[in-house]
Amino acid sequence: MALIENKKVHFNYEILERYEAGIELLGTEVKSIRAKHGSLEGAHVVVRGGEAFLVGATIQPYQAGNTDKNYDATRNRRLLLTRD
Repeated sequence: MALIENKKVHFNYEILERYEAGIELLGTEVKSIRAKHGSLEGAHVVVRGGEAFLVGATIQPYQAGNTDKNYDATRNRRLLLTRD
């Protein structure tokens, strides 16, 4: 179930392999994604220390008044992958 997707990815890149992953999100980010306030444009995956991270994805705060003042909409988010 994809709630947001990068529609330009097939035009700009050749996809060699596909993986399905979950994303570690904060509670307000989950609500924001459900409201379609996220973007994968310009995002990519980086593997560091055996963990995968989504870098450059933007998830706007669900309600600006209810969000922590230090909230970073483009923070790195850990991807939850299964091992074979």
